[in-house]
Amino acid sequence: MDKPFRYLEASSDFAELLDTTGYTPLPDDWLIGITDVVDSTSAIARGQYKDVNYAGASAIAALGNAFGNFDFPFVFRGDGAAFAFDPDVRETAVGVLRRVAGYARDHLQLKLRIGLAAVKDIRAAGSDVKVARYAASPTATYAMFAGGGLNWADREIKAGNHALLPCEAYATPDLEGLTCEWAPIASRRGEILSLLVEPQDNISPEAFTLLTRRLLALLGVEDGSSRPVPEDVVITNSVADYLGGKGWTDVVLNSDYRRYDDVLRLTLDCTPEQIKDVEALLTSAYDRGEVYFGMHRQSHALMTCLVPVGARGSHLHFLDGMGGGYTAAASLLEAQRPAHQPR
Repeated sequence: MDKPFRYLEASSDFAELLDTTGYTPLPDDWLIGITDVVDSTSAIARGQYKDVNYAGASAIAALGNAFGNFDFPFVFRGDGAAFAFDPDVRETAVGVLRRVAGYARDHLQLKLRIGLAAVKDIRAAGSDVKVARYAASPTATYAMFAGGGLNWADREIKAGNHALLPCEAYATPDLEGLTCEWAPIASRRGEILSLLVEPQDNISPEAFTLLTRRLLALLGVEDGSSRPVPEDVVITNSVADYLGGKGWTDVVLNSDYRRYDDVLRLTLDCTPEQIKDVEALLTSAYDRGEVYFGMHRQSHALMTCLVPVGARGSHLHFLDGMGGGYTAAASLLEAQRPAHQPR
């Protein structure tokens, strides 16, 4: 990568970014971090769905606060996160991540698994890590990942490799700006759909791009009709101040209900007919050996907000389904894999 991530040209066309051939490879010496809540399914069943999402986003908030900016590639994954950073900040990042895991243990009673893998090791194993920038709005951008490297790192870390241990002493990371105090958002069109779609090895990038663009059209993603965050919310002056003077329109635009991180990841407000059509489309693609997918339906979406200190106008809002959306969808996706294939 010839220039820092924050200087890569950002695209405001999400469908355009489903063509991953133009993504930029990360340098060999960069590090990939993965976090996830161990046995998040049980935690969600106990009613800890907000805690799971908060733990999932905590590494992003703590790293950005420690670095003094959020100009590194990251993605929220429901019960965890994935991110990348320069080796120059490794020592700072390791300390922060160990405190984050300790915080999840001591304050949330959750086990947060954390691991780091070098990009060069990912490439040596046959995968890659490439990034692009998506401009969700004029004030907020976030990363997209491709190349299979995040999935490789996720499997390795869940197998116990490249692990970081939580700090032993009681410690609190700097999570200022991270909140999950918003009420669950009810579906207005039928159900909140959590959907994951991952390309299989034998589908070409061009064919996967065509399939996913057809999927977005079926779901009304590009015209905004399936956004889970409603546009007709009136906020108080105190909330507007908290958001850096921005109104609710920015919350709608800056919500990450659509993203790509080796997997197309969507949280949408859908009609029953749309869900039926999408399931039929993806089942046919799965039967042809083109994709793996998982989908989960629920009545509400959850929003966890990151409002950076000193840059409140650039707030981001992480979306998941209240019924353990991405966690449940991921379990269904994994069940489609052949038993012999590493997970």
